[in-house]
Amino acid sequence: MKSLIIGRFEGYSVHHFKKDLLSGIIVGIVAIPLAMSFAIASGVKPEYGIYTACIAGILISIFGGSKYQIGGPTGAFVPILLGIVLTYGYENLLIAGLMAGIMLCLMGIFKLGSLIKFIPRPVTVGFTAGIAVIIFTGQIANFLGLTNMTRHEYFIANLKEIVMHIGTTNFYSIVTAIICLVFILLTPKVLPKVPGALVGIVVSTLIATFFFSGQVATIATAYGQIPSTLPDFAIPDITLERIQLLIGPAFVIAMLGGIESLLSAVVADGMTNSKHHSNRELVGQGIANIVTPLFGGIPATGAIARTATNIKTGAVSPMSGIIHGVFVLLTLLLLAPYASHIPLASMAPVLMVVAWNMSEQKHFAHIVKLKSGDSLVLIITFLLTVFTSLTLAVEVGLVLAVVLFAKRMSEKLVVTKVLPDHSLKHEKVQSHVVHQQHDCPQISIYTIEGPLFFGAASTFEQAIAAPTHQSKVLILRMGKVPFMDSTGETYFGSIIRNFKTQGGTILITGLQDEMKVALQHNGLYDEIGEAHFYPHTGEAINEAFRYLDTNKCIGCKHFAFRECQELSQSKEKRDLIVQ
Repeated sequence: MKSLIIGRFEGYSVHHFKKDLLSGIIVGIVAIPLAMSFAIASGVKPEYGIYTACIAGILISIFGGSKYQIGGPTGAFVPILLGIVLTYGYENLLIAGLMAGIMLCLMGIFKLGSLIKFIPRPVTVGFTAGIAVIIFTGQIANFLGLTNMTRHEYFIANLKEIVMHIGTTNFYSIVTAIICLVFILLTPKVLPKVPGALVGIVVSTLIATFFFSGQVATIATAYGQIPSTLPDFAIPDITLERIQLLIGPAFVIAMLGGIESLLSAVVADGMTNSKHHSNRELVGQGIANIVTPLFGGIPATGAIARTATNIKTGAVSPMSGIIHGVFVLLTLLLLAPYASHIPLASMAPVLMVVAWNMSEQKHFAHIVKLKSGDSLVLIITFLLTVFTSLTLAVEVGLVLAVVLFAKRMSEKLVVTKVLPDHSLKHEKVQSHVVHQQHDCPQISIYTIEGPLFFGAASTFEQAIAAPTHQSKVLILRMGKVPFMDSTGETYFGSIIRNFKTQGGTILITGLQDEMKVALQHNGLYDEIGEAHFYPHTGEAINEAFRYLDTNKCIGCKHFAFRECQELSQSKEKRDLIVQ
C-alpha cells in the first residue's frame, strides 16, 4: 500500500503543489456549505458533516484508487442516513458507518470492485432520481420556514406533514431562500470560478442578519452553536446485538458508497484520460468510513460534483484532496461562530439545486422514451425509491433487470433445421430448403445460434427433441454458440442421452474452443465421443451416411441429399457409398 501511495506522487514538483493548493482551497470552499447541508438533511448536527468532509476527505485522497477523487458526505446518502437516525439513533448511525467501512475494505480486498459496473444503468439512474426527489421535497419545510415539523422516514408521511403545517409559513424565510437561490443560479454565469452556493449563503445570511434578525431559524437556534474545536475521539459501544441490528443498514451504506465512489472515479477518468484502481478505491473508502465515525462523522463516499470541480480547477494529484480536507478543518476552527448564524432557509436552496443536478433528468427522460424493458426497470426503481426504500428499490430493480435481460437473451437463441441447397455451387445448408416434400427422415441437421443458458434451454430442447424422434443421425451445427451454462448443459446432455438411447448418433460441427473446453470439463465431450466432432458440416454429412438404414433410402420421395437420389437409382452405387 505504501508503494502505491508514493507512486501516485512520482515526479511531483513545487509547480504541481501550487496547482493542487489552488484546487484544494476552491473545492474546500465548495465542500463546507454542502457538508453542513447534507448533515442537516440527514438528521444530524451540521458540524458532523464538516468532520466528515475533513477526515474522510483526507483519508480517501491518501488511500483511494483515484488521483482526483474528493470524498465526503453526499446527497445520495441523505435518505438512507435520515432513516437510520430516525429508526436507530445517531450513535447507531456511527456504528453502521463503521461496519460499512469494514465491508467496503473486504470488497476491495476480495477484488469485487469490478462487479459494481454490472449494475444496470436504469437502476442507478432510477434510484438517483428518486433520491433527488426525496432531498428536494425534504427542503420545502426549511424553504417555507415551517415550524413544529416532525420528520419521518417515508416520503408520503413527510408530504402530509408539510400540508398539515403549511399555515406556519414564514415570509422572511421565503425571502431569504429566494435570495440565496438567485445568487446560486446567477453567480456561475457572472463569476464562473466562484462557488454559487457559498455566495448565496453569505449574501442571504447577511441580509437576514441585518434586515430581519431573529425572524428566521438559524443553525444556532435549531442545533446550537457550531463548536470551533477539533472533534473528540470516541469508540462507539459496539455489541453483538447492535451488530445484528445494524447489519442491513450497514450493507446498504456500503453498497451505495461503493457504487457512488466508483461512478465518481469513472467520471474522473473520462475527464482526465486516466485510469482508477477500483479495488483500491473501495479499500480507501472503507478506511475513511472506519475512521470517520470515531470522530463523530457520518458515512462518506466519492462526490462527483466536487471531484469534477477539483479536476476543472487544475488538480494534478491526491494532494488537492488532502488540502481540501485541511482547509475545511481550518475553516471550522476559525469561522465556526459565524457559520452558526446561517439561516436554515439559506441551506434549503443549496440542497434543492444539488437535488436537481443529481436527478439526471436528461438520462431519465431518454430511457423513458425508449419504451423498453429498461424504461420499466427505471420507473419501478424510481417509484420504489421514493415511496418505499432504497434497499427494496435496488433489489427489485436488479431482479427485474436480470429477468428482462434473460428474456431478451433467450430470444437471441435461434434453432433452425437445415439441409444442403443443391442450387448453390458448394451446396451450403439452408433453412428454406426444408419443407414437407423435401426433408430427410434419417438425418436431422440443426443450426444453433446464440447462448444456450437457463432462459433458452427449454426452447432448445423443444426445437430439437420431438422432430428428431425418428432420425438416425442428429447433426448439430454449434459454431455460433458462444457459451453454455449449467442449465443448458443439463438440457443438452438430456437430448444426447435420449437420442443415443433410441439408437441414434450425435455429430457436432464447428464447435468453438471455449465451448469445447466447457464440454470437456462437464464430461459431455467424452460422452458424445471425440470422433463425432467435426470442423465442417460437409464432413459430418459424409460421415452420417455410414449410420443410415439404406433400405429406407431406396425409393425415398424426399431426396434431401444428392447421395439419396443416387441410392434410389442404383443398388451398386448405394453399396459403394455406405462402405
